[in-house]
Order: sequence, then C-alpha cells, then structure tokens
Amino acid sequence: MPQKKMEESETVQSLVPDQPEAAADSEVPTDVSEEILSPVEDISPEPSSSDAEEDAPKPKAKRSTRKKAEKAEPAAPPEAAGGEIDETAPPEVIPEASAEDLPKPAVRRRHPERPAPILTLEAGGDVETEESAADTAWHEIHNAYRTRRILTGMLGGIEQLDNGKTIAIVEYKGFRVVIPLKEMVMHFPNQASGDEYREQVVRHHKLLSNMLGAEIDFVVKGIDSKTRSIVASRKEAMLKKRQTFYMDTDASGTYRIYDGRIVQARVIAVAEKAVRIEAFGVECSIMARDLSWDWIGDAHDRFSVGDQVLVRILSVKRDNIEDLSIKADIKSVSENTNRDNLQKCRIQSKYAGKVTDVHKGVVYVRLTNGVNAVAHSCYDRRMPGKKDDVSFAVTHIDEERGVAVGIITRIIKQNL
Repeated sequence: MPQKKMEESETVQSLVPDQPEAAADSEVPTDVSEEILSPVEDISPEPSSSDAEEDAPKPKAKRSTRKKAEKAEPAAPPEAAGGEIDETAPPEVIPEASAEDLPKPAVRRRHPERPAPILTLEAGGDVETEESAADTAWHEIHNAYRTRRILTGMLGGIEQLDNGKTIAIVEYKGFRVVIPLKEMVMHFPNQASGDEYREQVVRHHKLLSNMLGAEIDFVVKGIDSKTRSIVASRKEAMLKKRQTFYMDTDASGTYRIYDGRIVQARVIAVAEKAVRIEAFGVECSIMARDLSWDWIGDAHDRFSVGDQVLVRILSVKRDNIEDLSIKADIKSVSENTNRDNLQKCRIQSKYAGKVTDVHKGVVYVRLTNGVNAVAHSCYDRRMPGKKDDVSFAVTHIDEERGVAVGIITRIIKQNL
C-alpha cells in the first residue's frame, strides 16, 4: 500500500514542470503570460457512455411552436453572437433611402371641430342663435306640412298682388306664411262675379284689416325648401277644429262645446260697440251690452285685438259644419255686482262719474262707486260728451233696471 501511493506521487511530479523553490513564496508578476496562469488540463478519465447518459439532462416536452414564434426574440447581432468583432472586415455599406422609399406617417383624419356652446349668464341656461332657431322652426313647419298639424301665428299684413288678388301674411317664428283670401274666410263668394264679387272682396278686405295683430290657426298646404316659402289655409284649420269640438262627441256622447259652457276665445277684431271673437274655429260678434255688467262707451277701452277672454256659449247651431254658428257673451262669466253697489247710493246725494255714451238726448254715466246712472237733463250750459267727467245728483233709484236716475249738475272736465 505505501508503495502504491509513492508511485502516484512520482507520476504527478513528472507532469508538473520544474520551478525554483523561491517562486512559491514570491508574488506573481502582473506581466505573466496567460499561458502560465492557465489551469492544468483535466486528466481525469472520461466518463463512460452509460454514465454520460445518466448525467445528461432529459429533454423537455415540446411546446406549441406558434407560441414560441410569438415570443421569439430577434436574433442577436453578429458581434454578440461571435463574441469578438473582426476589425479587419470592411464595413457594411447601407444604401441611402430616397424620400419616396421612406415610410409615410399615418394621416389622422380630423373631424370637423364643433363650436363651443354659448356661455350663458345663468347656470344651465340654453340660448339659441338666430340661425339655429330658424332651422328649428323650419323643421317644425316641415313636420306640420307632412302631418297636417294645425299651427298658430299672427296676422301681420294684407297685400294685393299685381293680378288684383288679395293675400294675407301670417308671421310664424320669423317665417312669412301666405294665405290666399279664399282660404282665409269661411264663406268666400266663389260663384259671384262682376260688381257683386268686387263688393265681397272689399268687405272681406276691410274685415281682415280690422283683424291685423290677431292670432289665427292655419294648416300648411305647400312649402318650398329652397326659398323657404310657405302657403297655408286658415279655412281648413277652422273646419278641423269645428269637427273636433262641435260635431264630434266624447265617450259619453256629449259634445265638447254645448249651451252654457264657458270656453276661452280669441279677440280677432274690436269696434266701438262690438267685439268679434273666434272660439275653436267659429267666429261670433258680441255687442257692447253683453261685454260687461257696467256700461261701456267704447269697447276699445276694455278689449284689444289679440286678447284671450272667457265667454259663455249661449247657443250652438249645428246644421252642418260649414254653416255652424254660435251666440256668446262675456258679462255672464262674471258676477253681477250692480245691485250690491246700488245700495251705496242715496237719494239727493251727488257722485262723480264718467260719461260712457250719449244717445237721443239721454246721457249714460258710470259713477265712481260702480253704479250705472242715467241723466235726462244737464244744468251745465255745455253739452256733455263721451268720456267727460261730470257731477251727478241722484233723484231716483230704479232697482228693477239696476240703475240710478238723476241730473248732471256740472261738467268737471271735458274730454276734448
């Protein structure tokens, strides 16, 4: 056994080169060649094939090549793959790309910029420009034309064309609506001719002149989108309302408008002693005595074209839809306070009042305490007139008529 160890040590010493003994204790110089510092070759015997097979790592199961392709990294440049750069190799010449060959940047489509909303004084307020308001109104008119819906506008003018025909101009949200004369009234004399026709045209022209400023209904009959022209008919709108409110009945078989019912009406014309109204497609004139419980000298003092008033339907004549007519009044809607006010008057007392009318020598006075009075004589040398302020002395109280009878002692102020 000791002899075998000695033989192994001699073998190792024969393979190691001879070195001086002092070299073991001295430091290794920095310029020593890498060959001297290289490790001793491994002289251990090569493993057998069976041992190599056992030590070799077992191959892993193959995964989908598609996923590897997706996750594959680009190949390393030749410098990293080879380890060293060959400085002697000529540099690779890359041809310069022309402007046409360069990839063009993607063009972004710009959507038209929307204008910022109008900044209003009130939070959450909505303000429209004139252009947007006109577009909205035209869209409404176009829909009304398709659906035959009734619109409401203001009668703004009466024009006579070069051919002698008369048209009415209705203002609707900034648009001009043209209505021919025969489509403006219910009973136009289509069969008349000559002087009779001209007289009827003059009569209707005067009536329409008194209606200027009134609210009227109409149905659009034709439009021109390019010029935004509109032609309409008031007659058709009136017939549609007549059918709905006067001729048709509800589920219980009752007419919507019947005797005694209070409805809302439009004032379409005003005269001194009468007011003309339109109640759901039917026109009616109301005399001054039926306008109010107190005496009215001039209806213009109380009513104006374009007003909306409450009226009571006294009677309805439903012979046919075109000849339909009504009778109405305004004073019966309110309570009669004349008799209560009459109790405030005392015989031989004097009260101030205003003259409402003078007819055949009889002076009608409205006293300041709300009593209607009648005077058959006047002590003032001047003759009293309408709207004069007078002093009235009560001589008798007529409870049946609800008026005070007396004398005008003097004229306080004349209405010149």
